[in-house]
Amino acid sequence: MMEPGPAPVEQLDAARLGLAQQDAQWPRMRWWQRYGDVQLDTLMDEALANHPSMSAAQARLAQANAAVGSARAPLLPRVDAGYQLTREHLSQNYVYPAPLGGSVASDNRLALDFSYELDFWGKNRSLLQAAVSRQQAAQADAQAARNVLAAAVVRSYLNLQNAFAQREVLERILRQRADVLQITKDRYAAGLDTQVEVRQAESSLASGKVELTQNQASIDQLRNQVAALAGAGPQRGQSLTPVELTAPGGMIPASVPLDLLGRRPDVAAARWRAEAAGHAIDSAKARFYPNINLAAFVGFQAMGTGNLLESGSRMAGIGPAITLPIFHGGELNANLAGRRADADLAVSDYNQTVLDAVQQVADTLSGLRLLDQEKAEQRQAREAIDAAYELAVDRYKAGMGSYLSVLIAQTGVLAQARLDTDLRIRAYQFDAGLATALGGGYVSGDANLSSH
Repeated sequence: MMEPGPAPVEQLDAARLGLAQQDAQWPRMRWWQRYGDVQLDTLMDEALANHPSMSAAQARLAQANAAVGSARAPLLPRVDAGYQLTREHLSQNYVYPAPLGGSVASDNRLALDFSYELDFWGKNRSLLQAAVSRQQAAQADAQAARNVLAAAVVRSYLNLQNAFAQREVLERILRQRADVLQITKDRYAAGLDTQVEVRQAESSLASGKVELTQNQASIDQLRNQVAALAGAGPQRGQSLTPVELTAPGGMIPASVPLDLLGRRPDVAAARWRAEAAGHAIDSAKARFYPNINLAAFVGFQAMGTGNLLESGSRMAGIGPAITLPIFHGGELNANLAGRRADADLAVSDYNQTVLDAVQQVADTLSGLRLLDQEKAEQRQAREAIDAAYELAVDRYKAGMGSYLSVLIAQTGVLAQARLDTDLRIRAYQFDAGLATALGGGYVSGDANLSSH
């Protein structure tokens, strides 16, 4: 007897999350091309073609496609051709009359066997629908894997470009510090400074060189990281050079758009898995009802080989087989309870995926909205520290200031120059993050991983 289950977990209501119906500029499949960087475009093509995650996604999709074929098979008639030959000694004390009884004979059977399950209760149809839903989930998962890889390539590539820009900053700072060291030596020669100031200036220059060396180590590591994401060895990363990227731009949604739930492949995959789990419940329920199979056969059967194909050896038969489950030790109810639990888990995973997607978009939008204000404040800070440094150096050169003022200004110049570079790259990181958060150009049902 089928036992009633607990109330199922409900899917999140998008309206309750504050998602709004609004126009949004959805990214294209190859959204990174708007940066105008041929080097990045080439890397992305290599990554999408060569990275193991893409071949793994294709393999999982092939598994799902095969599962659909397996689930469809029980809905169709089954036909087998078979031949059986048995050499046996026939008993004299059984049904065989003389001279067969007590002799050795060959029992031959050549036939076509037909079977067909009449799926009255939809058990097999539900299993097929579940397999198709899992196939759709695998297609969406493949697109999600593509988005994850594309985001990782762009993020690492931008970090590398930031490291290149930081190297330029450090080289410029080193030239400034070398100039200050020369001024300090001239002041020492003129008796205006002591060896203390000279050593401080030398230390400042040396520490800058250490930072430059550390920067080079970061560049090498990021080169290797980008090369690995492109599915290549370290030598691929050595060919990467600094570039000037086209400034990102586009319409920023006022809030998280409602259509996001259909544009995110991870959300679509979770929704398809929840739907598959629902179909599995229907199939588990159908197992409580009678199972009706229709079996038939046609062919030849004979005792002995020489007369197997004679007309008198023909045989045929047809008949139904009905099975009604009565006592299975709780197996059917346990199976149904398991499928219900699977469905609750799938819906919970879907709800969590939706929450994560909405949060990711909301966080990115918040960062983008505050970026212009941060740029303006950073520009003021950079201009102020540059002016302070120039004034400190001029006063020091003229003998009216101390080296301590120059040293403090030097530290501020380096910090602000680095922040300035980080902020420029952060604009690209936010832009790439928004493109990924909005689905990366995914359109439901599109399983072409390399689509342009």
